[in-house]
Amino acid sequence: MSPVEITANSVLPAMRQRVTFETEDGQRLHGEIALPTVGAPMACIVCVHPLTTHGGSMESHLLRKMSWRLPALAGIAVLRFNMRGAGVGESRSSGEFDNGLGERFDVAAALDYVQRQLLANIWLVGWSFGTDVTLMHGNREPVVGAILLSPPLRYATEAHLRSWSREQRPMTVVVPEFDDYLRPAAAIEKFRTVTQADVIGVPGARHLWVGERYVRLVLNEVVKVVAPPAYPLPTQWDGPMQRWSDL
Repeated sequence: MSPVEITANSVLPAMRQRVTFETEDGQRLHGEIALPTVGAPMACIVCVHPLTTHGGSMESHLLRKMSWRLPALAGIAVLRFNMRGAGVGESRSSGEFDNGLGERFDVAAALDYVQRQLLANIWLVGWSFGTDVTLMHGNREPVVGAILLSPPLRYATEAHLRSWSREQRPMTVVVPEFDDYLRPAAAIEKFRTVTQADVIGVPGARHLWVGERYVRLVLNEVVKVVAPPAYPLPTQWDGPMQRWSDL
């Protein structure tokens, strides 16, 4: 089979399963786990999605593309899930948006789930509101570290940042040049408290990371941190591939 270009709607092979798990406070969350088809995962990422009240969910495009590509290209297990009140139809999780407070139970339930699956080398990948939730509630076992995409720092406080510095869990912060909330120079200042944080500014990018160029860049930053042997990701694929039809 001749290699073909990986594009925005490319879905590479993985063992995908819809999952449901419950939180300590009784909410029922819906998600999907995607595992490599061959071998044990090199790492596991738990995706924490953008703002629920503005349409953020496990279907937000970067998170879908992580699920579609990283199991096959990098041997990474990907859990994406809808936090309370997020999603539509049968995939909508119960409960209501709670300004990052009740969402602590959602992150805890997701981490408990991947531990029950005996997955290791577990990282949180937050995007936008998901970065606030990660900073507020992700500095705990079994989390190895965090990757933050477009952090607005709307809910997380200086105290949360200091707690990450104390624990010294690795942190990579990827900031678009033209972000709507926090741009690279300001992010460097804001994250100065987190002495281990690596703040990466991305020229030309915006908060939503629209465009295949930026999707590839983000996915490569994730892989560089959590599964270095798989970096850089290939841009072509010579195996089975499906095409997602809603793009």
